Amino acid sequence: MLDINLLRKDLPSAIARLETRKKPQAFLNVDAFQALEAERKAIQSRTEELQNQRNTLSKQIGQLKSKGEDASAIMAQVSASKAELETSSVRLDQIQAELQGLLLAVPNLPHESVPQGSDEHGNVEVRKWSPLGGLGGSPAAPAFEVKDHVDVGQPMGLDFEMGAKLTGSRFTVMTGPLARLHRALSQFMLDVQTQDHGYTECYVPYIVNADSLRGTGQLPKFEEDLFAAKKGGQEGESENAALYLIPTSEVPLTNFVRDVITPEAALPLKFTAHTPCFRSEAGSYGRDTRGMIRQHQFDKVEMVQIVHPEKSYETLEAITGHAETILQKLGLPYRVMLLCTGDMGFGSSKTYDLEVWLPGQNAYREISSVSNCEAFQARRLQARFKNAQGKNEFVHTLNGSGLAVGRTLVAVLENYQRADGSVEVPAALQPYMGGIKAIPAC
Repeated sequence: MLDINLLRKDLPSAIARLETRKKPQAFLNVDAFQALEAERKAIQSRTEELQNQRNTLSKQIGQLKSKGEDASAIMAQVSASKAELETSSVRLDQIQAELQGLLLAVPNLPHESVPQGSDEHGNVEVRKWSPLGGLGGSPAAPAFEVKDHVDVGQPMGLDFEMGAKLTGSRFTVMTGPLARLHRALSQFMLDVQTQDHGYTECYVPYIVNADSLRGTGQLPKFEEDLFAAKKGGQEGESENAALYLIPTSEVPLTNFVRDVITPEAALPLKFTAHTPCFRSEAGSYGRDTRGMIRQHQFDKVEMVQIVHPEKSYETLEAITGHAETILQKLGLPYRVMLLCTGDMGFGSSKTYDLEVWLPGQNAYREISSVSNCEAFQARRLQARFKNAQGKNEFVHTLNGSGLAVGRTLVAVLENYQRADGSVEVPAALQPYMGGIKAIPAC
């Protein structure tokens, strides 16, 4: 959530920055905001006036009583002032709640270093890497006609028909060596993030409450993208009784610090978790219908850091590097893209996407997204730390995929396929596969 003082001090500038994002008209009801702000200022001004008046009258009452004179008329004025103050206090609480409701729909402001653009075509390539060429290198061209992961994986246990039979479209079953390779990837990723990069491994619930999703920005704006496990609002239940399957473990991990004041010396906090993720993919009808690129259920190893505000942008670069390390250790060509204002996520102030090379599609595809949310989530979460001056200050939150397991499996199948239909197991994964060096074609 944005700092409301930014809107109060310079609303036109804030709106101008928001308008560089997608669909700016839907972000803030400016007329409603200005009307509420005008009413708030008027009530607060009247409240100060009444409080001063009440103090003056109270002194007069004391003086009259000390002289034995009748103070009933002035006491009646004080009672009337008290009633008006109570009414004003109730209305101020209502206004604050309405302002909060408006702010929940407003995305984060893009950082000044983010390029302006209307969609993914405005993204900027920062760097690329390949196992043969290193930094700046391009993917090698295979000496045979490559297949996509669907054709490579189906003979090895990649079963889309069974997924559809058990649940529906965009669900997948894996069996045999392919299921083992999928598990090996997640274990390898966790080991790298915990042993090499200092993250604390966590096990978290796969179902969270509405407060958790509201704190990280998924609610109320993106409810249609979630799978509801339990609907609240029934008799005897509040709205917060609603439960949802997690779209990413960013949600529970970041909520570790909800309503917490963290000692400054404890920062940064670094968490990682391997979980399934559940997304309805609302609005993606007809996109990536073939294969595993866009699923309703997929696994991901997530990285979350809670940091001092002065450290958040150097941390963004570090987390991006942590995700890149996985791709480099696996020998997968990739590029890093700086997202433009029109392609960033709701809560992000700056985002890098890592895109892995998929020779079967002859294209780079997103495999990780790393974002600095600054204090946007922390303000919703009331996640703070006590600074050197002894004052409570909002932390900055960052998150990134390290990596999406299913898409990494896709990349391994396509980049490590052989002409005979078998798939070489990357050297980094062989210890997790019991020493198996290749998965044979079936």
